[in-house]
Amino acid sequence: MRPAWISLSQNTQILYLIFCLCHYTQAITIQVARNTITAPVQGSALFSVDITCTGTPEIRWMFYSVSEQQSIATWMLGGAANVTQMYERRVETHPNGSLTISDLCLQDSGYYTITVTETSGNSKDTHVVLSVTEVLYEDIQYIAVSVIVLGALAVFLMLCTWLLNKLYNFIKAWRQRRCLPEHTETELQPL
Repeated sequence: MRPAWISLSQNTQILYLIFCLCHYTQAITIQVARNTITAPVQGSALFSVDITCTGTPEIRWMFYSVSEQQSIATWMLGGAANVTQMYERRVETHPNGSLTISDLCLQDSGYYTITVTETSGNSKDTHVVLSVTEVLYEDIQYIAVSVIVLGALAVFLMLCTWLLNKLYNFIKAWRQRRCLPEHTETELQPL
């Protein structure tokens, strides 16, 4: 008796091979919760992903901007991560392949790419765009503090002006008293 594989026609064998190849090349799926993330300066951003694949894949996160390309972290799914020195205090890797970056700055804005590579060599990647924004209320706080300081300075200067005016009037009155003779008799002259 011949094995089932040999008993299939050549066309069926080719179709079966194509099906197997398609199945293995599509074995990796990466689902991203949000393709665009907006976060404030000094905040944090969670790049949430859900990865399904055969075997234990390697996860690699990369950062791309206009001026640079930087590796962030690489690890085997479920294992310890190798985080780049530039990100080591700001990055937290998650066992499912997700990534959290904290203490964001404006230079963190750009494209973040996750690449999932299986042990067989198949790989798939997807990207997330991060936009880091400045918090506008900091400008309002600066203006409010400036107005308060300038108001306090104006009140202080008005108080100083009032005190100097009182001192001036006191000295003027004292000089007038000093210039007058103490006991002068005034003679009245007849008309």
